[in-house]
Amino acid sequence: MPELPEVEVVRAGLAPAAIGSRLTAVSVFDERALTRHPLGAADFVARLENRGITAAERRGKFLWLVLDGAADALIAHLGMSGQMLLRAPDAVAERHERIRLHLEHPVHGELAVVFADQRTFGSLAVDAMVDDGPTRIPSQVAHIARDPLDPLFDDRAFRLALAKRSSGVKRVLLDQGVISGVGNIYADESLWAARIHPETPASALSTQAVRRLLAEIRAVLAKALAEGGTSFDAQYVNVNGQAGYFAHSLNAYGRGGEACPRCGGSIVRAAFMNRSSHFCPRCQRKR
Repeated sequence: MPELPEVEVVRAGLAPAAIGSRLTAVSVFDERALTRHPLGAADFVARLENRGITAAERRGKFLWLVLDGAADALIAHLGMSGQMLLRAPDAVAERHERIRLHLEHPVHGELAVVFADQRTFGSLAVDAMVDDGPTRIPSQVAHIARDPLDPLFDDRAFRLALAKRSSGVKRVLLDQGVISGVGNIYADESLWAARIHPETPASALSTQAVRRLLAEIRAVLAKALAEGGTSFDAQYVNVNGQAGYFAHSLNAYGRGGEACPRCGGSIVRAAFMNRSSHFCPRCQRKR
């Protein structure tokens, strides 16, 4: 599933083409791509056509385009395999294309944003904006905590939240109500970098350990962003259809049975919440 770096790469790619443009037409080819918009395709189209786009924003794994008037936004969740692709307005249909947005930009001219989704777990929707402290976000994102790259992320509140939880620290990192955008891949990589076992109770971490973990989370996410995200197959690509290459920089995730790059021990792959954890039991000792 796309995580914070992949979604941010898509948002950053969409922003120059979308901001300042006007939605001239919207085509819905598969209503399964509107599961987050319960009023259906006709309402979705009517609320978008002839609207201007003023901003492109993100929180965790959600991204959205703010519509003129700032009362609502076009929100996207990519699910397992969703793609937002920039194309020429007359480009042939993409494989698994579900929705096409036609834009007219004062500088770039006519463009199309294609939402393609092989597994149909992703969705677009038009959603009302609500207050969230000093910022405004779509209502569907209101339950999601800020992510560690957000300038308003509260390090102290995060540390206090961990101190109240006896669950393993990796489970807490995947709790979107505590911290958003980390996901399975980057949780494994950050815990490896911080030398913390994924099953260490969150409440057992010292203040110093939490600070070290947050620093490593931010470093891992920043590196993944610089390398365009992580692609293991063709399902995640940027707006131009290009894959990210952070997979070549992974130290723990997906490397079960291989030597730990730091200590030479064997990376372990263990079952975890219907997925897997990857860690080095030698240098990530369970305290």
